[in-house]
Amino acid sequence: MFYAHLKKHIEALLFAAGEPISDTQLAQIIGIEKEHIVLLLAQLIEDMKNEQRGLTILEVAGGYQMCTKPELAGTIAKLAEVQETRLSPAAIETIAIIAFKQPITKQEIEHIRGVKVDGLVNMLVERRLIKEIGRKEAIGRPILYGTTEEFLKCFGLRNLKDLPELPELLSDQP
Repeated sequence: MFYAHLKKHIEALLFAAGEPISDTQLAQIIGIEKEHIVLLLAQLIEDMKNEQRGLTILEVAGGYQMCTKPELAGTIAKLAEVQETRLSPAAIETIAIIAFKQPITKQEIEHIRGVKVDGLVNMLVERRLIKEIGRKEAIGRPILYGTTEEFLKCFGLRNLKDLPELPELLSDQP
């Protein structure tokens, strides 16, 4: 087929998209007719069946998505176990400050901790333990952070009222 060299482009797009992408979208991006995309997708799916590969392409939700093969679910589950890393003492301290003082800005956390917290806050957002919950009505309108449902699940709390009481000495902090 004249367009066979475009299979790698389709494969790359499906990989990069991370969610279903329609044959119409693929045709628009690559710049060929939809019928050719459908044929190339069929060839890619067949290639992935014939080769001992860990990936496949599924037709889901009105589009196509690259996925791991179902028989590899156990291996993928092991990856999730390995990636579950503990929080460092600095991360625990930072999330505790956010939990007790929310809504709170990065600058306010840094004032309490006495060190920069950019990396820690980004990591906590990435792990979905905290999230942006608004903007403070102040110069520059800094982002306000608060905890998430994932935080509650991770720490075994029904709601924020389940947090322990702060000692009086600490409750007066800004």
